[in-house]
Amino acid sequence: MTETEVTKPQAGPGRMDPAESQRINTLATALSVSVASILVAAKLWGWWASGSIALLASFFDSLLDLAASITAFLAVRYAARPADNEHRFGHGKAEAFSSLLQAVLVAASAIFLFVEGTRRLIDPQPVEAGGWALGVMALSLVLTLFLVRMQTLVIRRTGSIAVTGDRAHYTADILSNLAVMGGIALAVFAGFDWADPVLALFVGFLLAKSAYELGRDSVNQLLDRELPDATRAHIEALLTDDPRVLGIHELRTRAAGPLIHIQVHMDLEPYQSLKDAHDVVVDAENRVLKHYPAADLLIHSDPYGYGEAHGRGFFDADPEPHDGGTRRTDTDTPDDGKSA
Repeated sequence: MTETEVTKPQAGPGRMDPAESQRINTLATALSVSVASILVAAKLWGWWASGSIALLASFFDSLLDLAASITAFLAVRYAARPADNEHRFGHGKAEAFSSLLQAVLVAASAIFLFVEGTRRLIDPQPVEAGGWALGVMALSLVLTLFLVRMQTLVIRRTGSIAVTGDRAHYTADILSNLAVMGGIALAVFAGFDWADPVLALFVGFLLAKSAYELGRDSVNQLLDRELPDATRAHIEALLTDDPRVLGIHELRTRAAGPLIHIQVHMDLEPYQSLKDAHDVVVDAENRVLKHYPAADLLIHSDPYGYGEAHGRGFFDADPEPHDGGTRRTDTDTPDDGKSA
């Protein structure tokens, strides 16, 4: 298998130098904090002027967005810090913690909407100053569309889970803003007072779904789930793109914010010198680092045909002993990188 035979992942952890990743992610999260601050102020005023429960719900949503964006801003800066004596594997999982906190905040916002929307559905209240309320939501929609577009561009380059988490609830905000505008318009212009709380409940459902997906992805990274199949296949192709490499096995991967960690056993000619074996391993490391500069690699050399199991009983999903006689690449275990 060669690198050209495998689809190269377009984005994801490990693909960019940590310092450059930090710079881009910091700019994205700083923009997120700025937009959230503007929306919090605008929606608070719009709710005060109109009394719309849907607009109040949107205000609380933006307030949580602001808290989550600040958390993401701090997390991406901390995650890119180099390893130290207390954190030998770096600080990358700070992004996953940030994303998990965002999931909790989004879930809290959804619960508030369910409770308040149900209460106002039982006892509908008229919406005042509907024109101002619609103006506030139109501003919110434009700013959120701009922010999500910028975040999408950043994620394509860095694959940051913190920025992904930030984008998740802002993407839900786009639909929720449209729903709130529809509810206010129906209440003001058609006299359907029930539309305002009904649309608030719909927003709550969207937020609950977003919180679940975001929490799932965060937990997957915190629990060291394997990288997606496409990324693993690309790494395998890079490692074996050398006739001196007779096979690989026990490939293990995990993500930690902008970083990835790779461990693998490599089958080599058993009677070559230690220096020659070392050169093969270094060349393999350089091939991987060319595409994944934020990767931490640990390659164990096995003499071809004499490889022994190392910790297989606990660590490997495949309990069968490695016979050292085949070019194994560990592609037989399905993994979409999404489900828990």
